[in-house]
Amino acid sequence: MIKYIYILVMLLFSTTITAQKYFTKTGITEFKASVETFEPIEATNKSTTVILNTKNGQIASLLFIKAFHFKVALMQEHFNENYMDSDRYSKATFKGTIIDFDINKISKEEKEFKLKGVLTIRGKDKAINTIVKLKKVKSTILLNSLFSVKPEEFEIKIPGIVRNKIAKSINLILNYELIEKK
Repeated sequence: MIKYIYILVMLLFSTTITAQKYFTKTGITEFKASVETFEPIEATNKSTTVILNTKNGQIASLLFIKAFHFKVALMQEHFNENYMDSDRYSKATFKGTIIDFDINKISKEEKEFKLKGVLTIRGKDKAINTIVKLKKVKSTILLNSLFSVKPEEFEIKIPGIVRNKIAKSINLILNYELIEKK
């Protein structure tokens, strides 16, 4: 894991050595793929690593697929083995930019920014354009966002027997508390 984090940091910030950075190793990423009349399909990952470069608004994140936890153990097993093939595709990454980011505009009042980047899951890239909400509380930046993806965008095959029990669009919810790196 350390190797992946190091590579992520070096790729994103190699040209801006003196830039101020905020980061977390305990970011919360959730996904919800529930259909109303069936058992909830939801999971939470509490170990997403995120780095924000405050000089240019570049942001990068890394999470390990097996770190998603479900309430139902069998659901977690199926997720890792049948859908995500997490032994082969162990991580997901995001690399992007918060458009018009200015650290001086971040205050205790939540502010919305556009977020553009590339989400990589199972070795497949998807362009993401969404809204990110930021606010500063003391020396931390709170980042929240929500966007949707479709399983087929990452070549995730849903068997016919369960196709109607899983949402066609999966909601990804990001809740990160970034602390200043000194």
